[in-house]
Order: sequence, then structure tokens, then C-alpha cells
Amino acid sequence: MDNSPTMSRADKVALITPWINPEERITVQFEDQGDINTVVTGCTEQLVDVELETPVPHMRQKLSIPLSELEVSEDPTHYTRDPDKPLQMKRLLLIVKGKRPAIVY
Repeated sequence: MDNSPTMSRADKVALITPWINPEERITVQFEDQGDINTVVTGCTEQLVDVELETPVPHMRQKLSIPLSELEVSEDPTHYTRDPDKPLQMKRLLLIVKGKRPAIVY
């Protein structure tokens, strides 16, 4: 995957769309927090919808992140987990420009 900041929105959508799966995790990094397990719930030409894990079990933080505010890359430190798909030794990594929004419980 190309992590170039000049990647087009269409390229980002093409890389993110296969990861829309409630059984599969990706990694998200913000400027102030990294290595956050996340589920992608949707992706358009403008936004990617994610649900980030929080310190509270079974409660996720739902965010819509503009594609213009992120870079798409690979996370070689984690493997995939969906038992219905072949194992991959890396997964999608979204690097977000900015800090993680506060979690509202």
C-alpha cells in the first residue's frame, strides 16, 4: 500500500473498502494515540466511518473521518483475525492528522 499523502481519494476508498467487515480489525493512529484497534463500518468518497475500541469493554467510539485527513498504509505488527478469510500477516493502518476526539460515555 502506498502511504503517500498525495494518494487520491479513489485510491484510498479502493484500499479501505475491502476492510469493511465487523469481524476484521484495522489499526488507527492519531497524533496523540496510536495502535488503536478499530472496525471500518463504511467508506465513501468523502468519509470513512470507524468504530474505535475504548477502555470500556464492548463500547466503541464511532467516528466519521474525512479522507483528506488521513493516510492509508499497512500495519505489519498485527495479523488479521476473521476466521472465514485467509490469514494475512498485516492489516490496514489509517494515520489520522490530528488528535483523537474525546470519548463521550
